[in-house]
Amino acid sequence: MSWFKRTNKNISTKTEEKKDIPAGLWYKTPSGKIIETKELAENMYVSPEDDYHVHIGSKEYFEILFDNKFKEFNAKMTSVDFLKFEDQKKYSDRLKDAQSKTKLKEAIRIGYGNSFGKNILIACMDFNFIGGSMGSVVGEKISLAIDYAIKYKCPLVIISKSGGARMMESATSLMQMAKTSAKLNDLSESKLPYISLCTDPTTGGTTASFAMLGDINIAEPNALIAFAGPRVVKDTTGQDLPDGFQKSEFLLEKGFLDFISHRKDLKKRINLYIDLIQNLPLRNYE
Repeated sequence: MSWFKRTNKNISTKTEEKKDIPAGLWYKTPSGKIIETKELAENMYVSPEDDYHVHIGSKEYFEILFDNKFKEFNAKMTSVDFLKFEDQKKYSDRLKDAQSKTKLKEAIRIGYGNSFGKNILIACMDFNFIGGSMGSVVGEKISLAIDYAIKYKCPLVIISKSGGARMMESATSLMQMAKTSAKLNDLSESKLPYISLCTDPTTGGTTASFAMLGDINIAEPNALIAFAGPRVVKDTTGQDLPDGFQKSEFLLEKGFLDFISHRKDLKKRINLYIDLIQNLPLRNYE
């Protein structure tokens, strides 16, 4: 039994001091590439090995696009279960669970700040909050953001990441498609630029409304952008779909997008097109 006894005190000390690797220290992309999470964040959440754009939320997009600080609007606005909807779970409970897990109040956040020294209003969706679904509050927050942009004459950017309309709010959710589209028409009449950024995924009622109404429609690489997903389309038509069907590269080829931007170029390209649309002198984007 002496074989199993430690006789070297240094070995014993080292064993006691050894600590487990903290959870989340490494990230594995779908292609199997592994990267340290710190390095991933420094690379704007893009894997340098395979250029995979990791799914991120409003917090990360605000860090990328704003110069430093920003002001958030209507941060405490939340949905109400006015239909008393219940399937496998009460809608009111789903809202509470989503708020608890994500630390967000809703599926979209509105931020106002500087980007390359110019005032800009950014509305960014969070997929982790009930699939980034568009409910009454999402539509209302976008509408209020547009009113603010018109009042203070600043450009608007909407970052879409959504599974579509929120079924738990029924027709009220669908009404947000018309509501946000009408508000964007007001923005257009005010001669203010609207840049729409479609990320993975952008689907359903979001695609059928504000996500495709930008003065410039852009997307991240390999993002799914569709009304109905590829599986639904194939089951409906009974036909094999083209390679990369409904990915951003396919949509760019068919003319639905103006360009695709790598995440490291997003801030520069968004501000460049804002200046071009407004016929302003180009800023230094470095």
